[in-house]
Amino acid sequence: MPRPTHSLASAGVALGWLPTAAIAAPATAGAQAAAPSFAGEVVGILLPLALVIVVLVAVLYLIRRRFGLTGQDAPLSILQILPVGSRERIVVVKSRSGRVFAVGVGAQNVTLITNLEQSDVEPASTPDPGPKTPPSHIAAER
Repeated sequence: MPRPTHSLASAGVALGWLPTAAIAAPATAGAQAAAPSFAGEVVGILLPLALVIVVLVAVLYLIRRRFGLTGQDAPLSILQILPVGSRERIVVVKSRSGRVFAVGVGAQNVTLITNLEQSDVEPASTPDPGPKTPPSHIAAER
């Protein structure tokens, strides 16, 4: 059974070629082309746009389900991933309750490295440098 993403991609490619096939089709010699109405032009623009949006939403939905992408209300969120090898990573994970821990992730296993304090993951605060004054040797030259 083919994957749904392949069928959606095939449908998108097929829909993408429809307008060019219609343009490339030769007009019959006896028929005159009627001037398209404004409503026909709007439908001709909005229908493919709607189809593209529907295909994008479906692909994003399938990617989210396949790879487990979650929103802000997830029970666990990844704060940082640090690669340490070709298949090994250190992942800093935060739970909904605020617990933070580091996990080692390898090709075949996951290991808890340590529990971290909240202060370990907060960005370092930089001290306020205060007003900028030129160095004394530059100020003396003025």
